[in-house]
Amino acid sequence: MSTLNNILKSVIDKNPNEAEFHQAVEEVFESILPVLKANNLYVDEKLFERICEPERIISFRVCWTDDQGKVQINKGYRIQMNSALGPYKGGLRFHPSVNQSILKFLAFEQVFKNALTGLMLGAGKGGADFNPKGKSDGEVMRFCQSWMMEAYRHIGHFTDVPAGDIGVGEREIGYLFGTYKKIQNEFQGVLTGKGKDWGGSFLRPEATGYGLVHFAHFMLTEIDENLNDKVCLVSGAGNVSQFAIEKLLHEGAKVVAFSDSTGFIHDPEGMTEEKLDYLKTVKNGQRKSISAFADKYDSAKFTAVGDKNLWSIPADCAFPCATQNELDESDAKLLKQNGLILLAEGANMPCTPKAINYLQKTNVLYGPGKASNAGGVAVSGLEMTQNRMGRYWTKSDLEKQLRTIMKDIHEKCLETIIKHDLQKQDYLNAANIGAFEKIARAMHAQGTV
Repeated sequence: MSTLNNILKSVIDKNPNEAEFHQAVEEVFESILPVLKANNLYVDEKLFERICEPERIISFRVCWTDDQGKVQINKGYRIQMNSALGPYKGGLRFHPSVNQSILKFLAFEQVFKNALTGLMLGAGKGGADFNPKGKSDGEVMRFCQSWMMEAYRHIGHFTDVPAGDIGVGEREIGYLFGTYKKIQNEFQGVLTGKGKDWGGSFLRPEATGYGLVHFAHFMLTEIDENLNDKVCLVSGAGNVSQFAIEKLLHEGAKVVAFSDSTGFIHDPEGMTEEKLDYLKTVKNGQRKSISAFADKYDSAKFTAVGDKNLWSIPADCAFPCATQNELDESDAKLLKQNGLILLAEGANMPCTPKAINYLQKTNVLYGPGKASNAGGVAVSGLEMTQNRMGRYWTKSDLEKQLRTIMKDIHEKCLETIIKHDLQKQDYLNAANIGAFEKIARAMHAQGTV
């Protein structure tokens, strides 16, 4: 047992001052500890330690010129975490909070998420401490061009295929793709999340939000429930949140709250297709605060960032889709007190460890992000396949494939629960164990490389 405890200590000691990375590693380690105890091979070959150590960390200077002609400097990164199952795959995040710890935690989570999809995908993550908010299109373009001028050396269709994340949407992917194409003189699927007219895929923008709701649906079927008429909270107002709301409306749910970095909206009457279209206009076109939503609809109330957040609103289902550690133990307790039956993560690690521990001890269904939000990378993987084939699949075909992948992830969790004698509906440990065993088998087969 002392040897096993030393594994976690060793990983943390080798990566000091990386709180987010430590949090992600500790969660998985606690899940797989019984598996390590039962299999000396995993311990002898140091498979967990190897999964925790990135295969490559690339950091670089990004210099660009703003609209006033002044030179600006940012830090750029690409973490190539694990390629046991395929080329590195994972998003780019452009946000002031980006640092090595955050990207390592995201890349580590991505290893397990990508394994659960069943597709040939390794894992990586990258980005920069650049904030696209308030920047002109020209400034964003010049930044993206400068970022790619360095990163192109390290990525490629069969090597590393980035996608979008916070701060990186179709606009940014377009500028990045155009620069790569110019440098390499090749039109290849080096990035996913491209526009449909130039190598992208139907359903990619919707995939994470849609997949999240599909996974929640399958979770609810296990307790003979469904999403129809369920009151729902969705944090965030970006891509994942918008399409989670859209799919919830398709399922007959009532979405009464959403948020952004300025505050949250509570609309007791619930979202409609018309209201959702306006939200997309405010966030995607006008790039304004969601307070503009309350200005248009009398039923909606905007509350600025403060002591109160949207998790104080009574609901049946909660979908944190904004950012890491946005929902703490006090939020979880209040949600449960107000009648919560399901929480599924649309963001990566949006719940603090104490919040997760509390939810696990109650009868709330908890869907960990590495399982519940895997729809985005799943359709990214399908976009990669389409690029290699030089063709497009229809939206209806991709919708079926996405639903099938999310159902397969759910069933894989259920199989792992039975195989390892876990508590009923313990999706957290099931996702971690199931993904770890798959990655470990592949790494063992490929030798110590």
